Amino acid sequence: MTRLQELRKGKGYTQVKMQHLTGIDQSDYSKIETGKRYYTFEQCRRIAIALDTSMDYLAGITDEKKPYPRNKHMN
Repeated sequence: MTRLQELRKGKGYTQVKMQHLTGIDQSDYSKIETGKRYYTFEQCRRIAIALDTSMDYLAGITDEKKPYPRNKHMN
């Protein structure tokens, strides 16, 4: 299971829920999750916010799931 899938399932989210949270089409999200498609910087940002993690964790740069403190205006 990928980090992305693990985080999503840990939150109890479906891929359709992720579509609603991120604006990424469910079929595209599925391809991202299975590694058949790479995400853009903006998609990675949206996913990190939706899953309450950091882009570094999604990229495998860190093993720390907790996100960095965010600006109050970040959505």
